[in-house]
Amino acid sequence: MSPRRSYDQYCSAARALDVVGDRWTLLIVRELLAGPRRYTDLHADLPGVSTDVLASRLKDMERDGLTTRRRLPPPGAAYVYELTARGRELLPVLQALGEWGEGELGERRPTDAVRAHWFALPLLRALNGEGLVEVRLDEGHFHLHVGAEDGPVYGDGPAPGEPDARLELDVDTCGAVSRGESTVTDAVRDGRITVTGDGTLAKTLREA
Repeated sequence: MSPRRSYDQYCSAARALDVVGDRWTLLIVRELLAGPRRYTDLHADLPGVSTDVLASRLKDMERDGLTTRRRLPPPGAAYVYELTARGRELLPVLQALGEWGEGELGERRPTDAVRAHWFALPLLRALNGEGLVEVRLDEGHFHLHVGAEDGPVYGDGPAPGEPDARLELDVDTCGAVSRGESTVTDAVRDGRITVTGDGTLAKTLREA
């Protein structure tokens, strides 16, 4: 485990960057906001990170109290990483960073990787209320726990139960929402997002 580097400045921002300022750390947090993940799953969803760097960051994050590692019971018998309560407190930090970065996003470049669930945090910023939302893209499905105060805020795959709303849209629409060029409500009105479901969230989106 590498020794912790420090800016050696008596400043809360500097102290925070001592912990989360290394390359990849906040993106690992983004992935773990979906709940426990295996090392192989993290590596698959962080294209560009080397195995050595990922292993080092995970060890550093465990040392700094952001993550824990535990072994799943049989038949899984694999180790998973998950955020601690301290690590989950980084959600508003990532949301603020994502909102600040909307202007940097631009159109997708040919070299840009994309995963469906990377749109989870922008959609969480764009949705109000509380409830379980299933999002369907051609690239894959994921679900959101809108208004969740503890535990995972999103997850891969269909919702683990009947969702309050289902949203069907394409990556271009997700990109427009992520860039701040469109609201979810506007995209629903324009027919770029199809909303189904009987929950309060679905009704609110259809009636807005």
